[in-house]
Amino acid sequence: MFIYNVYKILVENRRPKITMASVNESTYLLESQKSHDRNLFFIPQRYVLGVMGFFAIVNAYTMRVTLSVAITEMVEPSKASTHYDPDSCPGSLANTSSVTNSDKLYPWTSTQQGLILSSFYWGYVITHIPGGMIAERFGGKYSLGLGILCTAIFTFITPFVIYAADGHWGWVVFVRVIEGLGEGTTFPALNVLLAKWVPAHERSKIGTLVFAGSQIGTVAGNAISGALISATQDWASVFYVFGAFAILWVFLWMVLCYPDPENHPFISDEEKEYLRKHIAHVTRRKRQVPWYSIMTSAPVLALIAAQIGHDWGFFTMVTDLPKYMKDVLKFNVAQNGVWSSVPYIFMWLVSMTSGWLCDHLVEKRYLSVTLARKIFTTIASMGPAIFIIAASYSGCDRDLAVVMFTIAMSFMGSFYCGMKVNALDLAPNFAGTLMAIVNGIGAITGIIVPYLVGALTEDHTLIQWRTVFWIAFGVFAITNLIFVIFASGEVQSWNEDDSDLDQKEMSLRKEQRTEKA
Repeated sequence: MFIYNVYKILVENRRPKITMASVNESTYLLESQKSHDRNLFFIPQRYVLGVMGFFAIVNAYTMRVTLSVAITEMVEPSKASTHYDPDSCPGSLANTSSVTNSDKLYPWTSTQQGLILSSFYWGYVITHIPGGMIAERFGGKYSLGLGILCTAIFTFITPFVIYAADGHWGWVVFVRVIEGLGEGTTFPALNVLLAKWVPAHERSKIGTLVFAGSQIGTVAGNAISGALISATQDWASVFYVFGAFAILWVFLWMVLCYPDPENHPFISDEEKEYLRKHIAHVTRRKRQVPWYSIMTSAPVLALIAAQIGHDWGFFTMVTDLPKYMKDVLKFNVAQNGVWSSVPYIFMWLVSMTSGWLCDHLVEKRYLSVTLARKIFTTIASMGPAIFIIAASYSGCDRDLAVVMFTIAMSFMGSFYCGMKVNALDLAPNFAGTLMAIVNGIGAITGIIVPYLVGALTEDHTLIQWRTVFWIAFGVFAITNLIFVIFASGEVQSWNEDDSDLDQKEMSLRKEQRTEKA
């Protein structure tokens, strides 16, 4: 399918010109050929967009999380702690010493490592709202593609910058901020595209498919990073590989995907008509963003709270689980990469299953959209909260700890059909801006969490890490309670203005007259 799309786009402009003598016959044949060509697209273009959107987030997350594993092999071995920890696991870090050459190890403190890991989100937060507004005005295709390209280039050159700066941690922070600036447009742009391409009754399935790329990206980022570093004995290799893959994706994205069905040259007439019929509450006119209505909307504020809770727990795991695996559970880099990725495999499986289940329950009217969003969000909040704490009380039983972390992240998989698609429910006309606000504010936790974890775990003890997990428990519980009380799954009144309503009323009356005739 992808190859055929590429072929069509590259070859379409190479057809011979039509002469005036044969214009009528040629026009007829051309229209027949186009109709035949469109019938070849047995895979609907909205699914092509969904798959490519999935790989967009996969690439975004591999570039985002690869440093979490790589940094364990970029720093000089930590000195033995003088802090007494009665729950300390037996053994020494000797069997987890770095595989990297000593001249490529740097004396970054735990707090400095926290700043390095959090710096990505400094840039990530900044471009959310501008990225959403640009995507709504000009379409999500280019804001997404160029954003990923920026992150890919700076990921690829990260080792060169570190070598040139002789390992100064400030330059690593600078590069990560630029990467975050590029990636900040990802979710707002995808929300704009989904609002224009995906009917409401397919939203949980396709939305979950796209957003579940974060788990696959995290799995690939962790597992491949550990294996690559172990095989090459060089942390730089992971930046080259993931940067190159993302650049390849950008090329495919620019060739295969389009901002909306109306501008897609090869979408079938049947699919285009289907989308016109089933995508409601979305206008192609340029609209002023109703900032006051958005920021005073109780469902929006509840959605922001739920995003903060999810991101706090998710970033605790994504950025710092590899450090916990090495410092507390004493995994080496290859083991660390594998076992840090296992929870996200199950999270992805649950996210895909829950997406189909949620759509089924809503379509059959067993649950309203609002109740479905609240139930699945609660599962995604309180399940991880409980089992992350259980993992910290697993002591030095490494197998049990991995099982507890895996169960915790599995529950988090229902988050995507819970609150992640909720912005599309509330305001499809402002899906990009709303996602930018919600995801941008939630991403502030990405700045806070790695630094806080680094500051709280200077001695790398189990007791200190347990404090980190209890804080996450509290954040999960409070933010979920707010969402359950105030959330909604209904389109908000400020999504439409009077002219939108007039146009829809006219269309409805026209359809009624047609049916009577």
